[in-house]
Amino acid sequence: MNKNEFNAGLMEFLDASPSPFHGVFSLIERLNQAGFVALDEAESWDLHTGGQYYVIRNHSSIVAFRLGQGNVVEHGFRMVGAHTDSPCLKVKPVPEINRHSYFQVGVEVYGGVLLNTWFDRDLSLAGRITYLDAEGDVHNALVDFAHPIAVIPSLAIHLNREANKNKTVNPQKELPPIMMQGLDPSSGESGGEFKILLAKQAQVQGISNVHEILDFEMSFYDCQKSALVGIDEDFIASARLDNLLSCYAGMNGLMHSCEGDEDVNAVLVCSDHEEVGSVSAAGAQGPFLKSVLERICGHQENFSRAMARSMMISVDNAHGIHPNYPEKHDALHGPILNKGPVIKVNANQRYATNSETSGIFRSLCRHVDVPVQSFVVRSDMGCGSTIGPITASELGVKTIDVGVPTFAMHSIRELAGADDAYALSKVLKAFYGQVDEES
Repeated sequence: MNKNEFNAGLMEFLDASPSPFHGVFSLIERLNQAGFVALDEAESWDLHTGGQYYVIRNHSSIVAFRLGQGNVVEHGFRMVGAHTDSPCLKVKPVPEINRHSYFQVGVEVYGGVLLNTWFDRDLSLAGRITYLDAEGDVHNALVDFAHPIAVIPSLAIHLNREANKNKTVNPQKELPPIMMQGLDPSSGESGGEFKILLAKQAQVQGISNVHEILDFEMSFYDCQKSALVGIDEDFIASARLDNLLSCYAGMNGLMHSCEGDEDVNAVLVCSDHEEVGSVSAAGAQGPFLKSVLERICGHQENFSRAMARSMMISVDNAHGIHPNYPEKHDALHGPILNKGPVIKVNANQRYATNSETSGIFRSLCRHVDVPVQSFVVRSDMGCGSTIGPITASELGVKTIDVGVPTFAMHSIRELAGADDAYALSKVLKAFYGQVDEES
């Protein structure tokens, strides 16, 4: 697979994954095509050497793995971790707002959203519904309106002359999107309209047995498709690059792991809820990954021995040095787009990188002729974190934090280098034991 083929697949994946639920479904589609077998957490597992498997939790997190010829206790696991969620606007449980003849939907801010970028965009809705069928059984289904159905209009400059000087956003007041002309408040017909819209969309998608929608987890997203940008198409612009780009690169590496070292036990984990702290049953601080690995190993001693021989690469985007704001970076640690993946370091363990894991990653980059960069936050600024330190502390596994440099992280539309995701995938393939001969 060359760079153009990789990027075309990446952009198709980004466009097909407007919510964590859809992201996991997109991963499953590709894993199924590659011969991976679905496992059920509630059932016993019959695992075989050379087998390829995946298991999901909450429909929004997934662990996929390939068992090599090597015993897991003696060879450990080579693991890549990313997250499926992105900052967004999530619909409230009772969202209907009818005022001044407009129907709006109340939203909660999920994660560290760059709010100003959500105004004047063509928005759609996607997520999961939980419903009763005619027999009274509970089901889940994915819903995606897939076309523009809402907008958050800006207030005209004539009504806010200070907008270009100091624009702040009140999430409660300013963010409810307009979806259509509303009901007449005097009619008394109000409440439940949103679930009616969801039920109609479910029918459009062929989900015909929806008797009653019990609840939903729906979020707005930008309808604009991902694109190659620049005179020479140097960049990829898209929603949810943080962190579906890493999920795709990890999946690509895992699906090629069977072409490499037969002894490697390869694992990919893509967890939900990273943007809000990872504290959930499906998040990195929950028991999902550890539970899967323990079941593979058989008992506690085997698990502990395997972890001592394992390594995790935590992959999450890094901040590229912005040419308009270079003062926001340490002068010696400002990653540049299209100059290779970034090793992220923090003395206070906001990243899990240490000299050993950094050395291993640098060696892998050299092996596949990929440049590598370093990121350290300015000493007078706070530092974000990733699933890396969480996974390292939960499993006791040596870990490194890496990612591709990006601009506009947590914007409704982010920007990455067109060379970097492909370069990252080459390194992850090497980590899994397979070297991509394409250039």
